Amino acid sequence: MESIQTEKRSCLSCGNQLRGRVDKKFCNDYCRNSYNNVQKARNGYSPIVRNINNALIKNRRILANVLSDRMETARANRDKLLRLGFHFGYQTHVYTTKTGRCYYYCYDYGYLALENDWYLIVKKKED
Repeated sequence: MESIQTEKRSCLSCGNQLRGRVDKKFCNDYCRNSYNNVQKARNGYSPIVRNINNALIKNRRILANVLSDRMETARANRDKLLRLGFHFGYQTHVYTTKTGRCYYYCYDYGYLALENDWYLIVKKKED
């Protein structure tokens, strides 16, 4: 009977020997998270960048939830958006119309300030 040689594999984070699946790279979730955090830090992905990205993604999710798939536009007041956790200080870009009105976007969802703390919620149309 022929013996099968198996290559010893080590955890990418701590170096301990791995057991189990042949494509396994880490001992556990702690090592996987630790390794990925180090990689992100090396690539300039700081906690500040992570927090801003999280705020942008949360803002987009809130706008998407207010604007259902069946609607092209919706209206929401400032208090409702704030209660949902919307942060008006974060947007990905601003679109200014020819008439000077500014739409603030979080990726593909945006809002336009209306009167009396109301906002028009829109989704950018695909080109």
